Amino acid sequence: MKRNPLGSRHRAALVAAVTLLTASVLGACGSGGGDDAAGEKTDSGGAITVWVDPPRVPAANAFKKAYPDIDIKINQIDGTVGGKSLQQQFAQFNEAGQGWPDAIFFPSNDDIAWASGAQIDYTLDLTDHLPDVLDGYEGSINAACEIDGQVRCLRNDAAPDVFWYNKAFFDANGYEAPTTWEEYGDLAVQITKEHPGKISGFTGDAYAPDRYLWGSGCPTNDRQSETVVHIDTADAKCTRAVDLIGTMLEGKALSTVGIFDPDAAKVGKDLVMSPGAAWWGDYLFNQTWKIPAGEMTAVEPLAWDGESEPSTGNEGGGLWGVSNHITGKQLENTLKFAEFVATDPRWQVELSTGLPAYGPVQDAWAEKQAKANYFADNEATFEAMKKANDYVVDGHAYMLYNTGAVWTETMAAALASGGDVDQAWTSFGDELVSQAKAMGYTVE
Repeated sequence: MKRNPLGSRHRAALVAAVTLLTASVLGACGSGGGDDAAGEKTDSGGAITVWVDPPRVPAANAFKKAYPDIDIKINQIDGTVGGKSLQQQFAQFNEAGQGWPDAIFFPSNDDIAWASGAQIDYTLDLTDHLPDVLDGYEGSINAACEIDGQVRCLRNDAAPDVFWYNKAFFDANGYEAPTTWEEYGDLAVQITKEHPGKISGFTGDAYAPDRYLWGSGCPTNDRQSETVVHIDTADAKCTRAVDLIGTMLEGKALSTVGIFDPDAAKVGKDLVMSPGAAWWGDYLFNQTWKIPAGEMTAVEPLAWDGESEPSTGNEGGGLWGVSNHITGKQLENTLKFAEFVATDPRWQVELSTGLPAYGPVQDAWAEKQAKANYFADNEATFEAMKKANDYVVDGHAYMLYNTGAVWTETMAAALASGGDVDQAWTSFGDELVSQAKAMGYTVE
């Protein structure tokens, strides 16, 4: 999922073209957004259409099996993260006054920014429709869906970063897992000196800024309103993260590939520790990289020196949206679908490999996952996953611009070619602000 680097001139042209195309389509809709374009809400009599990416097809099929009396059409859509075609489709639906799916799993979490915005205005406020479901989301897990006093989506899975380390390697060599970010950086360099080739993280994928920048509280996505964002890459919480990355790169302790790159499976076998999402455990370590059982385990996220609590980012954790263009039996059945995919053990426990965002089924999911006996310390790993949700840093919203894409086009590309960290960071900050402004934000 690493994107090909583009020249800054080409990136600017691409952003401008997308912005102009979207604006021209939206202009035909008027300022009232989706409701004006749609006219009266529709009621099919109960039949519903849902759009899902490939990994969520089993969720939709599980609902179909659980509710055979509900007529449901399942459309599989492109799951490419950061794409713009979906947004353009919805703008066209608004112009035509028809065509929206009744429910959707958004390919990119950033999609919620345009889907809930005043121009597209697709997502239904679920506050009064699913109050019991919303009560099951603990802490900040569903914060990405809480926009301007409304709940505009449901989180599918929780994806907080925990701290992963190879316990078998650590035990064999007398190392202890770090508890602070600074200890992590120092130990990473030490291990690489003592064991050349061993690595302690990745910088080449679109989730890297979530791991390091979000985990430090760096203001890259600090939404103030629908049209205003605070970005400050000179903030001390940004520079400490960049300094950490620079220290580890200088010590050859980081890989500049991305976790989804073709070489990642080979490189991943030399990973000894890293912050990483809860889903890394089964999806990356077990299924993709084939790291043997009994080696990897997770502990709670790291704290920064001088801070009393850990701080961490979040990598993914998909979002479900419900259309605000429907009513009656059609809406009733769509809400049943939304509740099922968010909460029902027949999907969230039996079929999903990600830690459920819905709290009441997390223990059952962990119990099922633990039966595989893959991790070196199952109890510590699953407890760390649940606890990490409490430490995800506030003030990071999903925006019309994609921070991960900007990272791969600037920072990751420069580091992969041996570029200077400080220069790459300057390029990242400049491009982030540029893209935010191109998408219509006032940057503070």
